[in-house]
Amino acid sequence: MSKQIIVVPDIGGAEEVEVIEISVAPGAIVKQEDALIVLESDKASMEVPSPYAGKVIDIQLKVGDKVSAGKTILTLEVADEKATVAKAEKAPVEKSAPAVKSSAAEAPAAKKIDAPKSAAVASSIEAIVVPDIGGADNVDVIEVNVKVGSVLAEGDTMIVLESDKASMEVPAPKAGIVRAIKIKEGDKVGVGAAILDLEITTAAVEKTSPTKPASVAAAPKAIELATSAAPPIAAANSDTAPTSVARKSGDEVYAGPAVRKLAREMGIDLANVAGSGPKGRVQKEDIKNFVRQLMENRGGNAGSAIPPLPDIDFTQFGTIDIQPLSKLHKITALNMHRSWVNLPHVTQFDDADITELETFRESLKAEAERRGIKVSPLPFLIKACAIALKAHPKFNASLLNDGERIAFKKYVHIGLAVDTPNGLVVPVLRNVDRKSVWELATESAELAQKAKDRKLKPTDMQGGCFTISSLGSIGGTGFTPIINAPEVAILGVSKLAIKPVWNGKEFAPRKMLPLSLSYDHRAVNGADAGRFFTYLNELLADIRRLVL
Repeated sequence: MSKQIIVVPDIGGAEEVEVIEISVAPGAIVKQEDALIVLESDKASMEVPSPYAGKVIDIQLKVGDKVSAGKTILTLEVADEKATVAKAEKAPVEKSAPAVKSSAAEAPAAKKIDAPKSAAVASSIEAIVVPDIGGADNVDVIEVNVKVGSVLAEGDTMIVLESDKASMEVPAPKAGIVRAIKIKEGDKVGVGAAILDLEITTAAVEKTSPTKPASVAAAPKAIELATSAAPPIAAANSDTAPTSVARKSGDEVYAGPAVRKLAREMGIDLANVAGSGPKGRVQKEDIKNFVRQLMENRGGNAGSAIPPLPDIDFTQFGTIDIQPLSKLHKITALNMHRSWVNLPHVTQFDDADITELETFRESLKAEAERRGIKVSPLPFLIKACAIALKAHPKFNASLLNDGERIAFKKYVHIGLAVDTPNGLVVPVLRNVDRKSVWELATESAELAQKAKDRKLKPTDMQGGCFTISSLGSIGGTGFTPIINAPEVAILGVSKLAIKPVWNGKEFAPRKMLPLSLSYDHRAVNGADAGRFFTYLNELLADIRRLVL
């Protein structure tokens, strides 16, 4: 028997994720892969499975806690051969572990201390140093973004440097816990200078491998100083805006790449966010507070001049049951409202003749059974959309926040809206244009199942170019899907129906699939949408075109 500490694994870079459910109790016997806790981020719910079978000794978390990678979940009593292996390895590992040098002059590259190996948890201390910063030397440290005890995700900013030409963030090369900081604001540093000691924790015994210098593990990200004179995209009412000094339109917005990425993902105009960092620099927490205030705003509709709806006491009409919305539901509502208010939606409708496609799909049933795959019309639709996006690049693009530029994407990632018991999520299929229908059928089914099992990571729902929302299994003849910003279009799919279609001589029964294409009229005009729709229908009507 051995007692093993089970920690929160990598959750796609998310931090401060809320614990919404504890799935076990002290004394419970769990199997490997049994759910221990359920976490809920702004984008998805996810279960954390047990890496081993055993008995729960104690639990270190409670519902409502905020956790990140490396946070202790519980202690598990494990009875297997791995504990013996760990015990045998422990002594020589401790004896041979080199000490970490703390001086900047003595640490031109990262040095690693291997902690005692464990079947459940292994940890090591790595000295993280300043990576290559383009040959610059004696660069000022203008900001230290962490403190001892901080839990870092890979890519989180550790420090900000400023040379004569630019400011740059130095990101964490790995996830871990800060155990010591070797640098302070005002220091002048160069390549190889020690930044901090980082404790790296993993959940399995790893084979010994050469340690790579941290100086090549991550490159700094340049910070762009941007100006914003565009109208606010999601401005808060004056009574809910941050209490810091407001930024005037046209003022410089100081924020690092990680913060700008978070703002883009959440659809927030940084010009509306008051920064609490040095020189008014916008921090991640500033954005989170801004969004929290928008969500808590009860004085009106944020981002618009629409009068607020009145509060009504429904108990005067009868008995009611008030239930709180889940975080996922609230975030979805906020995103949908923001998209609807800020994007000029136009929706076009058409029916695609998929009679021949359905005949071909039926012929694949035997082969699909041999492959263990269920082939619905969806993978054909995904493939056709990918080809149409490449042929009509205006739909595979995103408008930049300045309203003056558009980014055309050279990749094709397609999101699939999935209805789950916890709310709507949109996992993303990547590089769809390079995959076969068989691959798309397999991956789309796997993603949908992960969504329903609450096993999606935040990274599974990022980077989409275009979204497909299908209600075909439910019913309906058409609907207006809301664009999943910053995408510029979304395709709605309704229920297949057999309709009489005139073929020039007579009305013949054809299998018609109702489609609804919503698009951002700032990026796409009606003629563009008409051409895209016509081409998509041609691909679906004659699937031989998919290989041209």
